[in-house]
Amino acid sequence: MTGGYAETYRRSLERPEEFWAEAAAAIDWERGWDLVLDRSRPPFYRWFPGARLNTCWNALDRHVAAGRGERAALVWDSPVTGQIKSFTYREMRDAVARLAGGLERLGVATGDRVLIYMPMVPEAAIAMLACARLGAVHSVVFGGFAAHELATRIDDAKPRVVLSASCGIEVARIIPYKPLLDAAIAEARAKPLH
Repeated sequence: MTGGYAETYRRSLERPEEFWAEAAAAIDWERGWDLVLDRSRPPFYRWFPGARLNTCWNALDRHVAAGRGERAALVWDSPVTGQIKSFTYREMRDAVARLAGGLERLGVATGDRVLIYMPMVPEAAIAMLACARLGAVHSVVFGGFAAHELATRIDDAKPRVVLSASCGIEVARIIPYKPLLDAAIAEARAKPLH
């Protein structure tokens, strides 16, 4: 895509299929699309029908494969704990692959749902990408939600697995997650397998 913002925006409105096909060419696809935009069932339009990609591959692996594995992929800066950590593409890819392997051993497969109950820590991003690697759907629930609200989200998502941190750290206190998660699972009708 070339030109300034105004030109790019104009092209996206005037020739959306051409515009998005050009944008889509910038990422890696496992299988290409049959057409850019399927307009056959308005208002249920479908972009890139027949195509398949892996978000995790595009976020991490392709950068390692292109020789950028030692560049920073994620920088975590926590004003609450006073920590700053940086993760390279290679470190992220490897951590994500390990977690994806663990999830796979628990039976998580394409289309399964995984609920992520964590604070804003690097492991939450690793969990989301591990789900994407497997083709599983993740549902992020804000860490520290009360048991009843968490139970409602468990019932909505019907996850095969719940990934949780042991606690969350706020400015003035630590919130233990395990008791909240145990109470939520006890209350929920949909019981995660793990």
